[in-house]
Amino acid sequence: MNVHVFAPGRVNLIGEHTDYTGGLVMPMAIDRYTEIEGTRGGARVQLTSFDEPDPVDLPLTVDDPQHAEPAWAKYVAGVVAEMAPAEGFVGRVSTDIPIGAGLSSSHALQVAVALALGHQGSAIDIAQLTQRAENRSSGVPTGIMDQLAIAAGVKGHALVIDCGDLTIEPVPVPDDLEVVVLFVAHRTLVGSAYADRVAECRAVEQLIGPLRDATPEQARALEDPVLRMRALHVTTENQRVRDFADALRNGDLVSAGRLMVEGHESLRLLYDTSTPVMNQAVTELCATPGVYGARMTGGGFGGCVVALTEPGALARGWVVQAVDGARAVVS
Repeated sequence: MNVHVFAPGRVNLIGEHTDYTGGLVMPMAIDRYTEIEGTRGGARVQLTSFDEPDPVDLPLTVDDPQHAEPAWAKYVAGVVAEMAPAEGFVGRVSTDIPIGAGLSSSHALQVAVALALGHQGSAIDIAQLTQRAENRSSGVPTGIMDQLAIAAGVKGHALVIDCGDLTIEPVPVPDDLEVVVLFVAHRTLVGSAYADRVAECRAVEQLIGPLRDATPEQARALEDPVLRMRALHVTTENQRVRDFADALRNGDLVSAGRLMVEGHESLRLLYDTSTPVMNQAVTELCATPGVYGARMTGGGFGGCVVALTEPGALARGWVVQAVDGARAVVS
């Protein structure tokens, strides 16, 4: 059975570091893809890649994905460990999603592997499976936003995702708006402060309950200054997602851009996930004629900046389009 899988990358327009507390996010799947072509069958999962010198060769039963070799095999092994597929797969991986840029190249790979191995569930099912796979393979307690954006993307739309109840509301991206992504610096979640932020939010929730239901007033009342800052970011960012979605629906691109900048400042000052290079990039973009707003996107500590602009306002970066979610073509 021949299989050709397409899994897009994603860019998050607003709603950063809110998914792992069940908050609101607003990503869109983008027109850069990880593809896998191959054949189902056999007793092993064997993949080669145009971008990796060493192949992946795994049995159908994997107990500890974190020790799979080479390094990119960990992501494949996480999916195999979660699925325990009945049959193997032999194929080749290619991608034009920049690796280490914060555009979810690893999540796209895992969604693609799940589809290549025959996953038949809904977008939510595959997102939950690959979230577990990512957590097992990387050891980083990531949220579900990336996987769900990749699996459930809608052409021409960003997605308001409630990461608590996993409801999805597509919001049209206005035709007179360009979404531009600019690569700034390579990033990694492993060894970064990402897991620290998750732990800090858990500590906040021990004090005031679920952050998805908390208010900025509750956040400001926290005594610990670090926890107060983290909680204030999350509670205000959830409201920014609501306001941003309304701004797009109403074609109010000036307000949408302002909300992006406010979100970046919150990440810089309250959540401490930006970097000087990222801050400088955002400042320069926001001073460019035709740019409504910009912010860091992704988990932080490097990666990409996303900007909302008038058509043709920026001569650099990638203009990305919102596309449908991952799919498999079987023949």
